[in-house]
Amino acid sequence: MDHPIKRDHSRFRKIIKGKIRENLRKYISKGEMPLPKGDGTYRIPMPSIDTPRFKFGERQQGGMGQGEGQPGDPVDGQQGEGPGQGEAGQGEGKKELEVDLSLQELAQILGDELALPNIEPKGKKTIQSDAKRYTSIGTTGPDSLKHFKRSYKEALKRQVASGTYDPTNPTIIPIRQDFRFRSSDMKTEYENAAVVIYMMDVSGSMGDEQKEIVRTESFWINLWLKSQYKDIVIRYIIHDATAKEVDEETFFRTRESGGTLISSAFKLCRDIIAADYNSADWNIYPFHFSDGDNWSTDDTKICLEILDQEILPSSNVFCYGQVESRYGSGQFYKDLSSHYGEAGEKVILSKIKNKDSILDSIKDFLGKGK
Repeated sequence: MDHPIKRDHSRFRKIIKGKIRENLRKYISKGEMPLPKGDGTYRIPMPSIDTPRFKFGERQQGGMGQGEGQPGDPVDGQQGEGPGQGEAGQGEGKKELEVDLSLQELAQILGDELALPNIEPKGKKTIQSDAKRYTSIGTTGPDSLKHFKRSYKEALKRQVASGTYDPTNPTIIPIRQDFRFRSSDMKTEYENAAVVIYMMDVSGSMGDEQKEIVRTESFWINLWLKSQYKDIVIRYIIHDATAKEVDEETFFRTRESGGTLISSAFKLCRDIIAADYNSADWNIYPFHFSDGDNWSTDDTKICLEILDQEILPSSNVFCYGQVESRYGSGQFYKDLSSHYGEAGEKVILSKIKNKDSILDSIKDFLGKGK
């Protein structure tokens, strides 16, 4: 039977998860993201929970505190300073409650809210990891791994065999040779591998607000994919008229003033896949974010050729997110939609008007379980 404290703690966490789910859209639309702690958990700020207290009704309703006296009179003859008296406090104001949740717990909240199906990996088992599994029993080990049930059995067998066991006084006293310990074996496991390749237009028409939308959406996409795969690799490509691979910080901070050639990003994405990720072994997820402007229809034709002939055959799915901008025409979305349809099998399109649309866009991208 579970200890009452464990049951209360479990119930509290269910309440917390429910509150996070209720406010998930508001939380994401504000651009807030859980803070990784480095131990596999994420810290989420929540409003503090007030301690329940009694609140008295009107005087004519009767009840406690309705005897003689006037408001402000001291209780039991004690002298008080009255309301508003005394010096100003120096303490901190009301704080938010910070809750630590694991990646799996956060992913479950996202998955439940969006009704996301689990992903069916297509790649072979490629990532090798060695993990300890306590599957055997040894005669030596630290006290923390002592197996009490097996130690008891060994002591019982020894006393029965030696004739010292008394059924009328069944006292079992283990000695050193009776102790048994849980023993670990190194087990090699193979997990499905996944790579996510983010591409983003950083030309002048993509401002800070658009980049913030991409940053927030990519965090939650990564969170879900990490819950589906043992390990994932993330690569970042930025482009205007030319493309280059960068680290995460550069990806979200860079802004250029040049024109836009989307094919430059697709060519680099194609080359990265060809060089490092065999589609027979890897689950490949290219994402492209843009405001929909491209230099010319000729470059769009090149993009479609690269997608059809090289990127799509290797990928689980290709996702294009069009972030609305006052300067963007949105033409690339129309071109992709005309070529693949609104609900293509391997091409998923999503319009992201503002931060309130992020959750719907995540649903568009991840809702097919690919």
